[in-house]
Amino acid sequence: MGGDEVSVRVSVILERKGRDVATVAATATLLDAAHALAEHDIGALVVSEDGHTVDGIISERDLVRQCARSGPGCWDRPVREAMTAEVRTCDPSATADDLMATMTELRIRHVPVVVDGGLVGIVSIGDVVKTRLDDLELQAEALEQYVTGSTR
Repeated sequence: MGGDEVSVRVSVILERKGRDVATVAATATLLDAAHALAEHDIGALVVSEDGHTVDGIISERDLVRQCARSGPGCWDRPVREAMTAEVRTCDPSATADDLMATMTELRIRHVPVVVDGGLVGIVSIGDVVKTRLDDLELQAEALEQYVTGSTR
């Protein structure tokens, strides 16, 4: 079991968690974005005018920073003023390990999954960590069965 394990692909993560992606228009207010984050119990929204293209991403962190800069009137400002426009995306064939490295290096928590320019899902750092923990648990069970010669 050394270093020859194969990392789970993003496509498998999406199969497990689903492909639904909450989006918001760049013209929506920050209050609209905050309500959508709360309603969906998520940490980020993909900014998209058509629900298919990725125009940006807005996270809870972006909301807090914009409100710290703008003060109480921030909630009426458009999403485009607080969103991250340069979004790191990935392909479903990317591995969870590669994605974890990218997220750690860039200090990001959400990566939209795109195929041919179209949004097909989103993966959070929580999704990646859960996948890794699930895989480690399976490996530990397999090793225990190998060592003890038993099956459950």
